[in-house]
Amino acid sequence: MLDFSIPPDVEDLRQRTVQFIRQKVMPYENDKRQYAHGASDELRRELNALARAEGLLAPHVSPEWGGQGLDHRGRAVIFEAAGYSVLGPLAMHISAPDEGNMHLLEVVARHDQKERWLRPLASGEIRSCFAMTEPHPGAGSDPSMLLTSARREGDHYIINGRKWLITGADGASVCIVMARDEDHDGKASMFLIPMDSPGIRIERVLDTLDEGFAGGHSVLLFENVRAHVSDILGEPGEGFRYAQVRLAPARLTHCMRWLGAAKRAHDIAAEYARKREGFGRKLGEHEGVGFMLADNMMDIHQSRLVIWHTAWLLDQGQKAREESSMAKVLCSEAIWRIVDRSLQTLGGMGITRDTVVSRILREARAFRIYDGPSEVHRWSLARTALRREPAG
Repeated sequence: MLDFSIPPDVEDLRQRTVQFIRQKVMPYENDKRQYAHGASDELRRELNALARAEGLLAPHVSPEWGGQGLDHRGRAVIFEAAGYSVLGPLAMHISAPDEGNMHLLEVVARHDQKERWLRPLASGEIRSCFAMTEPHPGAGSDPSMLLTSARREGDHYIINGRKWLITGADGASVCIVMARDEDHDGKASMFLIPMDSPGIRIERVLDTLDEGFAGGHSVLLFENVRAHVSDILGEPGEGFRYAQVRLAPARLTHCMRWLGAAKRAHDIAAEYARKREGFGRKLGEHEGVGFMLADNMMDIHQSRLVIWHTAWLLDQGQKAREESSMAKVLCSEAIWRIVDRSLQTLGGMGITRDTVVSRILREARAFRIYDGPSEVHRWSLARTALRREPAG
């Protein structure tokens, strides 16, 4: 039976996280070291140091690699608490893409690869990126369209291709690259490639709606990049399978973090509605506003239940691929509604930078696109529905 109780050690960690976010991280939200393409590395390291001092850095990583080994339900609790500040996930080193990459490395990488890349990544010494998405006509939501190639020459692979919307590439130390392995019938393989390797070039950092990811989102060019056979992550030709190891949990952790941000927007709106007066009464006493706050509460509650249920499935060892798709759609759209209603409640205040709500709105809108647009997940779920025979 699904247990919604929070273990005492996780509850203690949640309380510490809440206190850390409010007392140590939120004062940095207007720090000038934040730019159109994310926080500076100086600011990231400063925030990571604060989290490290509190024992809150990368809590999802196993103790062997410096974390606390949270399961998926534990992550649901802590990641939501961290997401209450737009800088919280960055500070605690649980932001994308590093959080998902750490999970992938723990599950798939050899021990020597973990020592080389996971240990410094988990400690915040370095950042990473994950290069799968390509510009037209390459792979996007349809990974079968992958064009980046890897050709075997002796003990090396020669990699050529272009990737785009690669989060965190600018400033990353290592890139997990998906390429079509010509030595394995064109099946995808994953490679761990240092970003300073000859032939890797950041063509440009894209100007995007959001600005909350360190390093922004880049276009990467790979021109005859040499990767040693020992740099293959996992088994050759298994890249698509490993992508699911990363993507299903990563969709869910996005939901966790953004739920925290949506809760922050709602709290700001509710506080404003309690104080602001108009037409002879408090703003929140008008049904038009009060009902929006009530709808927010229901969307927050529903999202939390969806996240917890999917996390429980993952903790039971289930792949939960369909459930993670449903969670991604349900939560991303609910979170958008919560933040949009919150901004509407604030009225003119909402479109200013006097509160963090306008920033959360810009950041949260992108969530309905990355890790698969809602429409792609619906299409995939519809195919599943049509394949299944009626129960009975």
